[in-house]
Amino acid sequence: MRRIGTLVVLVAAVLAWPITAATPTAKPEDVGFSSERLHRINDLVQRHITAGSFSGAVTLVARNGRIAHFEAQGLMDIEARKPMQKDAIFKIMSMTKPVVGVSIMMMIEEGKVRLTDPVSKFIPELKGLTVAVPMAGAPGAPPAGGRGAAPAEPRYYTVPAEREITIRDLLTHTSGLVSGGLSGTEARKVALKGKESLADYIPRLGGVPLDFQPGARWAYSAQAGFDTLARVVEVVSGMPFDQFTKTRIFDPLGMKDTFFYPADGNPRMVTRYSRGQSGQLEKQGLANFFNGAYFSGGGGLMSTAEDYLQFGQMLVNGGRLNGKVLLSPRTVEMMGSVHAPDTLPGRPRGEGYGLSMRVVNDPVARNTFLSQGSFGWSGAYGTHFWVDPKEKIVAVLMTQTSNNEIRGDFENAVMYALLGGGSGGTGTN
Repeated sequence: MRRIGTLVVLVAAVLAWPITAATPTAKPEDVGFSSERLHRINDLVQRHITAGSFSGAVTLVARNGRIAHFEAQGLMDIEARKPMQKDAIFKIMSMTKPVVGVSIMMMIEEGKVRLTDPVSKFIPELKGLTVAVPMAGAPGAPPAGGRGAAPAEPRYYTVPAEREITIRDLLTHTSGLVSGGLSGTEARKVALKGKESLADYIPRLGGVPLDFQPGARWAYSAQAGFDTLARVVEVVSGMPFDQFTKTRIFDPLGMKDTFFYPADGNPRMVTRYSRGQSGQLEKQGLANFFNGAYFSGGGGLMSTAEDYLQFGQMLVNGGRLNGKVLLSPRTVEMMGSVHAPDTLPGRPRGEGYGLSMRVVNDPVARNTFLSQGSFGWSGAYGTHFWVDPKEKIVAVLMTQTSNNEIRGDFENAVMYALLGGGSGGTGTN
């Protein structure tokens, strides 16, 4: 009886553990890739490592729900000479934003949020915002104290916003909320302090003027816009954002190594580096919003390449993976549709913006070999991903040093290796 009781406890513990089905692998030719051409990804990464662009990288390519390429190259930590490993954990920064996008779309499907809702419906302090207008000649004014003195405070006046900012504005970076102009300067005056949370900080943005009239242009809100969306999720779900993402997204998808705050000293964390003036890689610390209590929707997550593959595979499958349905196919289609066209000031040609991700709307104009309709996003420390619904491809690049050059080369290297339709599974179970 004791043995039976012990067995029952063990079975219950196993059943309670999150599903973590590993993605199956395939010979590249079985899913329509050339093995020889996929190896060019390794050559590309090695050239960047040799040139000192970054210390190391993990690259992963899957098609039809099976991994065709998965490689770790270089070092996780230069000083320790620790080799990069496939399960290395990276600070993915703005690749957090698509996770926020999925979270918001879940709330929309449940009828708790609409794309057209004013953000003030959930955060009253963001009602009645103003727009900053620079005063003539102000940007070029010399420092008040002469040469070597601190720059003078920017001079501007404000006008009322013509309409309230909406959920769609935040998802598409068309809100003007802390979008790289005067709004950012003023936001520093109400900056995050100590162990503050989203609930503490986001309401203070109500006193910060917008950079432009809502919807007038596209300008990247690196943190504030999606931090605000994360707070909206907290308000309507009644859960802290880290708990929401874990229970509603990461656990169902088997993303066991994706989180906001890992245990201190995790040996799988990759060291972050930046290029110094001499060209050498220099170790960097954490941004100030990594305070243990602030769940930044703009860039707070950490993950592995294989974990993020699960998220990408869910998107390419139309919202489901391993029998778990997170979103409807139509909702995912809406996320990957162009909401901010490439004709809107601020957008590059050939690349519109969807609900939390870039969308390739014209490959020729973008100078890319990606399929029309491919969508994804990147992170400030060198992470990058995209999904191709047409070819059923998910591709992930993970490094920990800012490097924009390799993104397009990685995209094209994957597409150069594509030979045909492939055979076997679809990854839509």
